Amino acid sequence: MGSYAVKEMFLTLQGEGMQVGRRAVFLRFAGCNLWSGREEDRATAVCRFCDTDFVGLDGDNGGRYDAASLADKVVALWGALPHPLVVMTGGEPLLQVDSELLTALRARGVETAVETNGTQAAPEGIDWICVSPKAGSEIVQRSGQELKLVWPQQGLDPATLESWDFQHFLLQPMDGPDLAAAREAAIAYILDHPRWRLSTQTHKVVGIR
Repeated sequence: MGSYAVKEMFLTLQGEGMQVGRRAVFLRFAGCNLWSGREEDRATAVCRFCDTDFVGLDGDNGGRYDAASLADKVVALWGALPHPLVVMTGGEPLLQVDSELLTALRARGVETAVETNGTQAAPEGIDWICVSPKAGSEIVQRSGQELKLVWPQQGLDPATLESWDFQHFLLQPMDGPDLAAAREAAIAYILDHPRWRLSTQTHKVVGIR
């Protein structure tokens, strides 16, 4: 029986990408393979711009779960409404998401989405795969519904990703002190490369988690 380390789970609206605005249970797994999550390690991490706390099990509804209890918690957080959606994120969720958990979620009628850095192959059965590649990492998951590139990233040219098998290609301006410049650069790139689309972190704009 699987044991899953969960940082937090909460009901919110999807803030980014092609499914922006959808009601969703966010299931944040603890741990990542591109950064420890500790500030003292950020300067030497593969991914240095992460803005998410995924360390420990101390967030809302955090803890260790087996597949059945985790799926039950997702349904409980969704409530009595139809068409439940869970967005599995992290950290790096594909270090933990497996067929046992997906089977438990599917048995409860839950639609599944994952936001991954693409360094781990996705198991079969995920309804929506969003890959957000990070410069300096080895991307093995090169197919899915959505490729969302946080940009600009030195060492990652969007044009080199267009041969990957995704339905949607999005540029998301990197948050931080240079957000305005990143947004302008992303808009300019998309105006010249219409296959790409702008992704804005609307949850930060409207003030939700």
